Amino acid sequence: MTGWPDVSADGRVVLLVAHTGKPEARRVSRALITRLSELGFAVRVLEPEAAELGSPAAQVVPVSPAAATGAEVVLVVGGDGTLLRAAELARPARVPLLGVNLGHIGFLAEAEPEDLSAAVAGLAARHYSVEQRMTVDIAVRNNGEQLAATWALNEASVEKAARERMLDLVIEVDGRPLSRWGCDGVVFATPTGSTAYAFSAGGPVVWPEVDALLMVPISAHALFARPMVVSPQSVLAAEVIGVAGGQSDTTGAVLWCDGRRMVELPPGSRVEVRRGDLPVLLARLPAVIGARARIGAPFTDRLVAKFGLPVAGWRGRPDRSADRSADGAADREAAAQRPDEESSGHA
Repeated sequence: MTGWPDVSADGRVVLLVAHTGKPEARRVSRALITRLSELGFAVRVLEPEAAELGSPAAQVVPVSPAAATGAEVVLVVGGDGTLLRAAELARPARVPLLGVNLGHIGFLAEAEPEDLSAAVAGLAARHYSVEQRMTVDIAVRNNGEQLAATWALNEASVEKAARERMLDLVIEVDGRPLSRWGCDGVVFATPTGSTAYAFSAGGPVVWPEVDALLMVPISAHALFARPMVVSPQSVLAAEVIGVAGGQSDTTGAVLWCDGRRMVELPPGSRVEVRRGDLPVLLARLPAVIGARARIGAPFTDRLVAKFGLPVAGWRGRPDRSADRSADGAADREAAAQRPDEESSGHA
């Protein structure tokens, strides 16, 4: 890699989290450790990843929220799954995440591998802003007893555990029952998660700066089963209906949070979802936009690039500088066609 800035960064700390199962992620991570160390950063790596990365310049730390404490950023090399894993360390430490995308979609990542030089330059020069992303807090109760409390950045989903069975759920908004669904499940998502599981289940795309919660049914057999967008102050809930004293076709439900944390839901369980108290922080670099969406690209450009959306024929807003140039050329042409005022009056 070339083009790295020569910037002193004494006393600054970065935690690097990588998808070490990918050879490219290992290569990129080693190069990042080397260059960041040259710039004066102290680079930490997680204990389970240290052997694969094999970089003596890095400090090895155990996997715990303390791993990110005192760091300036958590630098993530991988896809959105790796970034969600890193968020579990960064969120309690209140440290922003900066992702280098090596996955397929990578909506949460800020840079692609070809952007590494610009990304490190922005980090070293402190040319980045910090963006807050809404999270959700989830509580699971059964007969008044709390079974679990967890959180999610993208979504919490209540799903059937067995393929041959259908879930029977009662959906609730702000303490009032809304509908009863026979379904494969329901997704409760944040705007950040609207392009993840909720999107594949047929939910709307919500721009990240919109404050809202989403509720998206999964294959629901019901008259009223449409994706819904509600206030961020709302409390959403799903109750798993069971049959007392006998075998039920509604058993076998599970709760998944960001596809990483799972809770089994016995019949009668109640899952409550509300806006999280603690957001996830993302580091955003200055815009560098080329032929495809790159660093700092607007969310619209990210959608177009990630999904390969057809935009051929878009002419966009008029270029005012081009208009002024054209107007000036027209004026000059008109002046050339007019008689010379000084020479035309007299022989």
